[in-house]
Amino acid sequence: MTGSASVGQHRLRSTLGVGFGVAVGVGGMIGAGILRSPADVAARLPVPALFLGAWVVGGLYALLGANALAELGTMLPRSGGQYVFVRHALGRYPGFIVGWNDWISCCGSVAAIALVVGEALGAIVPALAGHSAALAGLVVAIITVVLLRGVRDSDRAQQITSVLKAAALLALVVACLAWKVRATGASNMVTDVPPVVAPVGLALAAAFIIALQGIIFAYDGWAGVLYFSEEVQDGGRQIPRSLFWGVIAVIVIYLLLNVAFLAVLPLGALAASPLAAASAATKVFGPRGGLFVQILVVIAMPSAIIANALMSSRVAFALGRDGAAPRFLSTVNAGGTPSAALLASIGVVALFLLTGAFERVILICSFLFVASYTLSFASVFVLRWREPNTPRPYRAWGHPWTTGLVFAGSIAFLGGTVAADPKTGLIALALAAISYPAFRLIDRSQAQSD
Repeated sequence: MTGSASVGQHRLRSTLGVGFGVAVGVGGMIGAGILRSPADVAARLPVPALFLGAWVVGGLYALLGANALAELGTMLPRSGGQYVFVRHALGRYPGFIVGWNDWISCCGSVAAIALVVGEALGAIVPALAGHSAALAGLVVAIITVVLLRGVRDSDRAQQITSVLKAAALLALVVACLAWKVRATGASNMVTDVPPVVAPVGLALAAAFIIALQGIIFAYDGWAGVLYFSEEVQDGGRQIPRSLFWGVIAVIVIYLLLNVAFLAVLPLGALAASPLAAASAATKVFGPRGGLFVQILVVIAMPSAIIANALMSSRVAFALGRDGAAPRFLSTVNAGGTPSAALLASIGVVALFLLTGAFERVILICSFLFVASYTLSFASVFVLRWREPNTPRPYRAWGHPWTTGLVFAGSIAFLGGTVAADPKTGLIALALAAISYPAFRLIDRSQAQSD
C-alpha cells in the first residue's frame, strides 16, 4: 500500500515539507551525544587530524546511509521508518524486530533527553534541584499536549525548536573562537596538559572503530524524515532533499563545535572532560560557564524530545496498522496525529522515567540502531533484485557501490562493537531470540481478532 492510509475516521495528512524534514533530522541527530562524545573520541584519537577525521567519517556514514534509504523512502512512501522497509523486503518477523526495537529505543531516548533537561532546569533554578525526574515528566507532558493538537502544530514546534538549537550551538562556537582570537599569545593559554601518544597500527584501527561508536550514536537520527514518508508533500523530491540537507547541516555544526572545543582546550584536556561543552564554556566565561551550558541544554534539547516523540508515534502507528501491535495504535485524531500511538509512547517514556532503566536500554539499542540500518541497507539490494520495475522517484546514487560500502561499514561496526563489548552483543542476540515467541503470540492474536 502506498500513500495515506485510512485509519478510523481520519487519515495521515500529506502536509509536511522540506523544512520539517530538515528540522526533524537536525532535531533527532543533535542531542546529548555531541556534548559527551568528544571527550571519548579525543581520548582514543589524541591527534587533531584523527579526532576531526573521525567526525567526518561518521558524517559520511550518515550521508551514504541517507543516499541508500532515500530510495526506499520514495519507493515505499509509508510512515513508520525502517520497519516499513525491512518488513516489505525481508518479511514480517525481521520487520517486527526492527519496529519494536525502534519504538522502544525512541521512547528511551525521549526519557533520557528529558531527564537531561530536567537536571539543567534544576541547576538553573536551585529551588528545583533534586526534582529532575518530575521536571522531565513535566517537559514531556507539555510537549505531548502540543503534539496532540495536530500535524500543523507538531511541524511548527519541530522547526522552531530546531532553529533555536542550531542558533544556540553556533553561539557557543562563536564565543569559543572569539576567545581564541583574544587569548592567542596571552599568558592564560593552557600549557600544562601533557601530550597524549596516539596509537599506531592495529591499535589505531581498534581505537578508531571504538571512537566511531559514540560518533555514530551522535549522528543517529539522520533518517528522521523517513518516519513520515506518507505525510511529506511531493515525497519523491522532498524526502531526499530533507535527508541530505539535514545530514549536511549536522556535519557542519559538529565540525564547527569540535573545532571550537579544540580552540579552547588542548586534546588532553578535552579527553579528560566528561562534558566538552561545559569545559569549553568555563574556559570562555569563567564561573558563569556552567550556567551558560545549562541554559544551552534547555534551549537545545527540546527539539530532540519532539523529534523522538514524533518518530516513536509513527513507528507504533505503523506496527498497529499492520497488526504487529494492537490495532488501536493506528487511530488518528482530527488534527492528523496518531494520538493512540503517541500516548502509548509517552506511557513507555513515563515508565522509563519512573524506573531509570533507560540507560541500559539506550546502550543496547545503540547497538541495535546499526543492526537496523544494516537490514535496511540489505533491503535496498533485495528490492533492486526482486522488484526492479517498481517506480523509484529517487535511485540511490552510486548503487551498488555506495550502498555496499555503507552496508560493509555497518557490518564492521557491529563486529567491532561485539569484540570490544561482548556483553552488549550477547544481550542484543538474546533479545532477538526471545522476540520470536512474542512475534508469534501477537501474530496469532491479531489473526484471531481479524
